[in-house]
Amino acid sequence: MLPFFTRYVALGDSMSIDLYPALDAGEIDVAVALERDTHAGRVAPLGAASLLYQNDDARHPESQGEELNARYPGIRFQNLALDGATIGDVFGEQLLALEDDSGPTLVTLTAGGNDLLSAMANRPRASLLESIGQEVMAAYDFLVASIRRDVPDSVIVLTSIYDPSDGTGRIPGVLEGVGVLPLHVLDAMNAHIRSLADDDVVLFADAHAWFLGHGVSAPEAERWYWRRSLVEPSAAGADGLRRLWLSVLDAADSAP
Repeated sequence: MLPFFTRYVALGDSMSIDLYPALDAGEIDVAVALERDTHAGRVAPLGAASLLYQNDDARHPESQGEELNARYPGIRFQNLALDGATIGDVFGEQLLALEDDSGPTLVTLTAGGNDLLSAMANRPRASLLESIGQEVMAAYDFLVASIRRDVPDSVIVLTSIYDPSDGTGRIPGVLEGVGVLPLHVLDAMNAHIRSLADDDVVLFADAHAWFLGHGVSAPEAERWYWRRSLVEPSAAGADGLRRLWLSVLDAADSAP
């Protein structure tokens, strides 16, 4: 059974932020849309982390009452996730920005995807790519250990990396010069993330499996990715990820 959380912290990359879901929904100030600077104006809280904390009842009436704010009245929310963040950014910037709090904390982590895309963009030879993949896994291990150290009274939800190509290795508009993306590196990373979730303190949310069929293989209206950049979550994708996290929490909460 989960503790009564007094704080929720979202760490990671654009899978957790509001920007792209809000752009997709048109719920954003023009200045933000033009500059892609979330400090330039209003951005509707439609990202996965924001919806997990506080549901948008008008947009998602079916999820009313399921959010963390309803389950744990008074819970505080700190979303430190940033667009384009790498594992190093989470460790070097986001963890340092954590507010002091000794209460039971829920942490969601979405990280590693930008590290892999960066490695693939350089088109390294196969042996070097495998080595880079191992280094990314080691960095992820260090990050998870650091979160457990810095937030000792926490439950951490590790989230696998989704695949907008739906297994094809091709994402229109993304690394098209590379050719077919080496998805075996992504698969190995996701298997490694899954392997770290081995107790009731570190949980696993399989976004990779959850999002399959909602990428390039689906009609545009059924995709969970922003139409202008298929590596970013749409409003539907943010809701999908939020629902995945809720299902993981429900399963953990009902476990003996």
